[in-house]
Amino acid sequence: MTLSFWTRRKSIDAIAAGHDGHQLKKTLSWPHLVALGVGAIVGTGIYTLTGIGAGLAGPGVILSFVIAGLICICAALCYAELSTLIPASGSAYTYSYVAMGEPVAWFVGWSLILEYTLVCAAVAVGWSAHAAGLFRMAGVPEALLAGPHMGGLVNLPAVFISFAVAGLLALGTRESATVNMVLVFVKIIALAVFVVLCLPAFDASHFTPFMPQGFATVNADGVKVGVMAAASLIFFAFYGFDAVSTAAEETKNPKRDLTIGIVGSMAICTAIYMVVAAVSIGASRTEIFSKSEAPLVFILESLNHPRTAQLVALAAVIALPTVILAFMYGQSRIFFVMARDGLLPKTLARVNPKTGTPVLLTILTGALSAVLSGWLSLKDIAELANAGTLAAFIAVGLSVIILRIKDPGRPRVFSTPLWPLVASGEIFGCLYLFYNLPTKTQVYFLYAHLIGVAVYVLFGLRNSALGRATKAV
Repeated sequence: MTLSFWTRRKSIDAIAAGHDGHQLKKTLSWPHLVALGVGAIVGTGIYTLTGIGAGLAGPGVILSFVIAGLICICAALCYAELSTLIPASGSAYTYSYVAMGEPVAWFVGWSLILEYTLVCAAVAVGWSAHAAGLFRMAGVPEALLAGPHMGGLVNLPAVFISFAVAGLLALGTRESATVNMVLVFVKIIALAVFVVLCLPAFDASHFTPFMPQGFATVNADGVKVGVMAAASLIFFAFYGFDAVSTAAEETKNPKRDLTIGIVGSMAICTAIYMVVAAVSIGASRTEIFSKSEAPLVFILESLNHPRTAQLVALAAVIALPTVILAFMYGQSRIFFVMARDGLLPKTLARVNPKTGTPVLLTILTGALSAVLSGWLSLKDIAELANAGTLAAFIAVGLSVIILRIKDPGRPRVFSTPLWPLVASGEIFGCLYLFYNLPTKTQVYFLYAHLIGVAVYVLFGLRNSALGRATKAV
C-alpha cells in the first residue's frame, strides 16, 4: 500500500460544483441559523455548569467565562470565513479535508462525533436535573432518575429526552428549526426574569476573594483547580456556533446567512453569559450555589422566589432540548457527510425523500446520546466533549492559515480580521485549555482516537470515495 492517501484533498471548486450523491433540502435562512446557534450555546452551560465552574474558581469564574469566550470568538471568526468560503455540510471535517487532507479530516471528523454525541448526552443529563420533579410526580422510582454515579440504575429522563429530540429532527429540518426558534425565545425570557429578580440582592462583597483557588493550580488531591480549570470546563458553555456551519448545505443563501448565524449567535450569547454569571455571584456566594445541579433555580429559592424558581426550572425543562436539537442536528450531518465520502458505511447517508433528512443517522445519534446520558455524570461528559471540540477548533484555525497561504487570491465573502493573530490565538488558546483538562479526560481522548484510527485503517482508508476516484483516474 502506498502512502498516497496522505495527499487526498477535496477541491473547493469541486465542492462548489455540487455532489452527485444524496442531497439535503435547502430550507433555512439566517433567522433559523441565529436561533440554531443561540439554542445550541445557551443551555446546560449557563443553567448547570455555572455552579460547577464556580466550585473550581470561586468568583474568578467570571474571568473563566471571559477567557473561554475570547477563544470562542476567535474560533467563530475563523468558522465564519471557512463556512462562506466552503459552503458545504461537514463543518471542521470538510474544511480540514480541503486544507490538510483525508487523514487529518478523519481525525477531526472523529473528534466532532465525540463532541456532538457527548454534548447531546451532557445536556440530556442537565435537563434531567430540572425535569426530575415532573417524573417523580408521574410515579417514576428514584432508581430510574439518576445514573450509577449518583447511586441509581439509569437516568431515564435523559434517555427519554434524547429519543424525543431525535424523533423531532427526523420529521424535517425546517419543522424542527421552527420549534427551536420558539423554545429559544422561552429560554431567553426565563434568563431575563432571573436577572431582574436577582439584581436587588446584588452584593459586591461576594466577589472577594476573587480567585480563592488561584489561576491554574493543582490541589492536595492532585485535581486541577482555579480559573483555567474552570475555563476548560466552561468552554463547554460557549461552543455551539459550530453547529451552524453544519447547516451550510441546507441554507438558502449560505454566503450571507452563515456569517450572520455564526457571528450573531456568538455575540448575543457572550453578552447573556456575562450578565447572568455576574448576577449569580452577586446574589449568592459561589461556595453555596456551586453545590447545586440547578444553580439558577437554587439562587432564586434562596432569595424567597419559590414560584419563579419553579417557572425558571420549567423553562429549562422546555428550552434545554434546543441544545440537544442543535447538536444532534450537527452530529447527524457530520455522520452524513463522512458516510457520503465513503469513510463510514454509505447506507448511513440515505436521505428520506419525504422529510429530506437522514432519518437513520438521526435515530442512531439519539440512541448514542441516550446510552451515554443514562449512565455517565455531567462533569465527565462535558470535559470529554470539550476535548473533542478543542481538537476541531485547532483544525479550523490551521485551515484558515493554510488556505490563506495556499490560495490567497480566492474571493472571501467574510474575511477574518487580523487573521494571523486571530487564528493563532485560537490555536494556542485551545491548546492551553486542553492542557488544563483533567489528566483522565486527556487519556480518554487518546483512547477514543486510537479507536478512530483503527476504524479509518480498517474501513475508511479502503472505501474512501475520493481514494477510489483517484485510483480510477
